[in-house]
Amino acid sequence: MKDNFLRVFPKLIVPIILAVFLVAMVIGQGNASGVPMITITSVVTDTSVTIYGYNFPADQTFTVRMGPYGTYALGGTVVGTKEPSSGTSFTATYNIPSSLVGANRIAIRLDSPQGYYSFNWFYNNTTTPATTSTAVPPAIPGYYGYPTFSISSVTKNVSVTVVTNNLPPNQTFTVRMGDYGTYALGGSVVDTFDSGTGGTLTKTFTIPAAYADYSRIAIRMDCPAGYYAYNWFWNNTSSPVVPGYVGIPTFTIQAVVKDSSVTIYTNNFPASQKFTVRMGPYGTLALGGIVVDTIDSGSGGSFSKTFTIPAALAGSTRIAIRLDSEGGYFYAYNWFWNNTTN
Repeated sequence: MKDNFLRVFPKLIVPIILAVFLVAMVIGQGNASGVPMITITSVVTDTSVTIYGYNFPADQTFTVRMGPYGTYALGGTVVGTKEPSSGTSFTATYNIPSSLVGANRIAIRLDSPQGYYSFNWFYNNTTTPATTSTAVPPAIPGYYGYPTFSISSVTKNVSVTVVTNNLPPNQTFTVRMGDYGTYALGGSVVDTFDSGTGGTLTKTFTIPAAYADYSRIAIRMDCPAGYYAYNWFWNNTSSPVVPGYVGIPTFTIQAVVKDSSVTIYTNNFPASQKFTVRMGPYGTLALGGIVVDTIDSGSGGSFSKTFTIPAALAGSTRIAIRLDSEGGYFYAYNWFWNNTTN
């Protein structure tokens, strides 16, 4: 099970690049190598959950929260802390709060004031401790970060082509597809492949007959070493709104002037679409946020835009930002540290 991916809002799904940000993004400084990750080792129904964490910076205090499944435990009930230690891996047990007793699935997250965080979820059913959960996933010399992939093209009800980024080398990945909003956790296995030298690969996978005519489909890939990535796609050969358009729009943060402005750089934006730009508190996805601008995507693709940070968010540590097209068909969101960058 994993995050990294479950929607709080039925209209939304996390684009992979941004999705990974939400799952286990390393921000700031620390002495861990890679990203902090947690796995579930055992559960006692309505009583407790035991987790195994690895790649955690040893000099930081993490707050542990639980919340309803699908919320990433953002703003959840505080159930404990993970104190600084000399190691980057640990095993710990946390009590399930009374407000979640009886819940079928529960989200859990750990985050630190320095900006490190990781989350996962678990079935609230008694399980036997995993026999391999105390072993750190095998290190891959020279590999850093985490894998992602983007949607390159789709042939409706037939196949989807993806382009990977930063795949770890020499790993066998299992590819699954599932219902939109599930991150394809427990989905239908559609293929396995060897990552070879890793990095960037183009792969095409067949859409299972069970998902024929679904409008949106989740897809994920994971390997026994603990690396995984996921995304979703419209099951259309091309967008019904913009003929010939495939994939999803995303954007990255290019520059920030504290309390003043943020500059973004888009990727794969559909052409000739009007987008409303909103900002809001971190963790809200800027849903219902303050409207700061409207833009026309012009010829689409990639372009830079700068937006003013509203006075109501001045002084915030982190700010969410999103762009929605008229009618809500296209959207993308991200967040940024409210600190001046070059």
